[in-house]
Amino acid sequence: MLHDLPVLRRLRGRPSRLLRRWLALSLLLGGLLTLFLPASARGTPGTATVVSARDLPARTLLRAGDLKVVGLPDDVRPQGATTQPASAEGRLLVGAARAGEPLTDVRLSGAAIPGTGDPESSTVPVRLADAGVTELLRPGQRVDVVAGAEAGREASVLASAAVVAAVGAPDSAGTRDLKTGSKGPLLLLSLPSAIATRVAATSLERSLTVTLR
Repeated sequence: MLHDLPVLRRLRGRPSRLLRRWLALSLLLGGLLTLFLPASARGTPGTATVVSARDLPARTLLRAGDLKVVGLPDDVRPQGATTQPASAEGRLLVGAARAGEPLTDVRLSGAAIPGTGDPESSTVPVRLADAGVTELLRPGQRVDVVAGAEAGREASVLASAAVVAAVGAPDSAGTRDLKTGSKGPLLLLSLPSAIATRVAATSLERSLTVTLR
């Protein structure tokens, strides 16, 4: 019986060695999965990132309702991504953006346009009677909007201190198009909503110009 003791010891020791091997293999596999899984799947905390809250067309003047903040892992977060909504509000979106798309510095045009973050304001597109005046304007500039004199109507100021939100590219001809009635580049003006409505309605009936401040 004594000669059977070493065999019994080996049999008792084998399960413990197998268990250690399985544990080591499990730890190795777990480490490999952790290494190759994306940070989002590993539960890594995300960095605050500003994304579009909905589909946005190009040249959108961004407001608070167009933006939201989500946490994105650093391995999927694009370089130059915006972290604070305030740094994007009042700026123009260079190209169209899908809902949930991170907004980077190259997608935003210039600095924030003053006076455009007010939820009570609206942006109205107009064309000025003299295309040359439009070429003098730059985003952020303040102007007074003037309706031209018509038969039985004197020239009048429709809005004061309107903010130029964007200036469109000039037409190739640079003059009035007889087919479309285009007077010059499209101009986007940021105004209080009630005044913006009046300016938009008047632009359908009378020629408009602006005085520079």
